[in-house]
Amino acid sequence: MNSAANSGAAARATRRPASQADVAALAGVSSQTVSRVANNRSNVEPETRERVLSAMRMLGYQRNSAARALTLGRFHALGVVTFDVTAQGNARTLAAISRAAQASGYSVNVVCVENETEDAVQRAVRQLTDQAVDGLAVIEAQILDRPGFDISSGVPIVVADGDPERRYTSVDTDQAAGVTAAVRHLLDLGHRTVWHVGGPQNSYAARRRASAWHGALKSAGAPVPPIHFGDWTAASGYEIGRRLAEQPDVTAVFTANDQLALGLQLALHQTGRRVPDDVSVVGFDDIPEAAYFVPPLTTVRQNFEEVGRQCVARLLDQIDPRGDGAPVTSVAVQPELIVRASSAAPPATGAGRG
Repeated sequence: MNSAANSGAAARATRRPASQADVAALAGVSSQTVSRVANNRSNVEPETRERVLSAMRMLGYQRNSAARALTLGRFHALGVVTFDVTAQGNARTLAAISRAAQASGYSVNVVCVENETEDAVQRAVRQLTDQAVDGLAVIEAQILDRPGFDISSGVPIVVADGDPERRYTSVDTDQAAGVTAAVRHLLDLGHRTVWHVGGPQNSYAARRRASAWHGALKSAGAPVPPIHFGDWTAASGYEIGRRLAEQPDVTAVFTANDQLALGLQLALHQTGRRVPDDVSVVGFDDIPEAAYFVPPLTTVRQNFEEVGRQCVARLLDQIDPRGDGAPVTSVAVQPELIVRASSAAPPATGAGRG
């Protein structure tokens, strides 16, 4: 490199951030070549590319992301609309989306909607699109249950666990498969039926789990006991557990999430019903603490990492469509039954399957 250009460019860099012109002067190339290297274009000779990259490193050159976005029509940012971030599933899905986006070179902007009204959701969408995002992920939006409601965004959308009419590309955990595995596990152990502690009735995931529980019992020819709806919390599971503990025919319970199971197990313990000797308990989610319950909880493990990865992959497929013209499809992520010590055969004197 020319020594005068070197010292001149370096001196300019000490006064202000380095520009493309500074890099071009130091590398002895045109500004257009610097732009091609900065945007990872292929039409640059390897030796020239390395010279430009060396100049960038020497000057501490940072690409102008806003200018690059205007040039390429991409902002390398994704928006996420979420609702109850205290719910384990929503929080873990959000974290997984963030990790998958970062791995793909995208930042993530998040808006949490507290009151799930049409106006609130549309305001959240506008807030994110005003921040110049390339696509949106929406996590378990109950409002999509309303016929005719449309998320007007102008950018690609993927919905995680919350679009019953499949109006948008969706990434769902296969709730039915996970629930069926849990119910079949308990029936195969010899329990006559399986009781259910459900999540809140306004939750799409809770309703799907309750429906799958009902269907699994009907398919097995097992009696369908009344459902008890909770609110996802251990406190709710505890209150319902106190009532279930008074019924001697309850020998197996499937809960809609692990927090409900935690409260249920405490209630059973306090009323002298042993888990799993008297009552088997199976949860859903496999939160990190599930293996440390007393006893360790049998539960359905959701693959949140895969849900997040698939959400980002489906968005990127829409942002940069494949050349073969194939449509971007929805996907169901398979869960896994994790058997631990909270489930066993029913007591010999209990209501076994007849």
